[in-house]
Amino acid sequence: MENNKNFAGIPDRYAALGTSNIVLLPVPYDGTSTWGKGADKGPQAFLDAAGNMELYDIETGSEVYRRGIYLAPPILEDKDPESMVEEVYRATKKYILKKKFVSLFGGEHSISIGAIRAMGEMYRDLTVVQLDAHADLRKTYMGSPFNHACAMYEASENHNLIQLGIRSMDVSELTMVDKEKIFYAHEMLDEDYWMDNAIELMTENVYLTFDLDVFDPSVLPATGTPEPGGLPWYPILAFLRKLFEEKNVVGMDIVELCPHATSAASEFTAAKLYYKMLSYKFENEKTPWEGEVQNQDS
Repeated sequence: MENNKNFAGIPDRYAALGTSNIVLLPVPYDGTSTWGKGADKGPQAFLDAAGNMELYDIETGSEVYRRGIYLAPPILEDKDPESMVEEVYRATKKYILKKKFVSLFGGEHSISIGAIRAMGEMYRDLTVVQLDAHADLRKTYMGSPFNHACAMYEASENHNLIQLGIRSMDVSELTMVDKEKIFYAHEMLDEDYWMDNAIELMTENVYLTFDLDVFDPSVLPATGTPEPGGLPWYPILAFLRKLFEEKNVVGMDIVELCPHATSAASEFTAAKLYYKMLSYKFENEKTPWEGEVQNQDS
């Protein structure tokens, strides 16, 4: 992976680890995807697009980069899935202990397993909010529990998992689905209160995992497994702003960008989404952010 010195080309004084409130951890991993390859190229395409993005957010009237965004060294591709998950876990936990708001950009969805493990150890009563076209609830797939098709299995066993935008799954995953906590895309489009209903099911501390294929392919086509019938841009932003206002989002990831050689629209959408999410997180924060981390012996 090529080096981008600072996220979005921000000045050095906003990009140092010691003074940044936010850590961005790229994970260009694509070791278990089974159809469209290219998620390992997603983080670099995202960073390239971010370097050409306007940094004033009109909606919140803010420049969130002034909170400080440290671009961490990437977790590289040449690892087996279990080793990758362990390295993501260790890196995520390290930055949480430094009192940072940890964000990750994948890579395929299996990277979330390690991040959620770390978040679950560090924050009490964690809710995992998954925006995704796919349920990702298989216990194992193709001989591994660390496959992208298994990304949410461990979270469903250990945490309060809320799934939104789902419109594709295997029949075997029905045994893992909590019918009260899954919001299918076709139902969301006809239901006016899904945002409030989903948020009411959450605990105070939330980890947000955002698979870009939750969007309709007309919004963001460059994913490994695009599914028709996805969600539009503005309803997702409305939900995210409400989520960040009402809950303590302690960390987040964005996954499954597979850039197309003939169009850069998807990576610009991903960059804008990431920056929007940070803008919402820090919109009402009057002082530098410090997560409410559980006491740790380590």
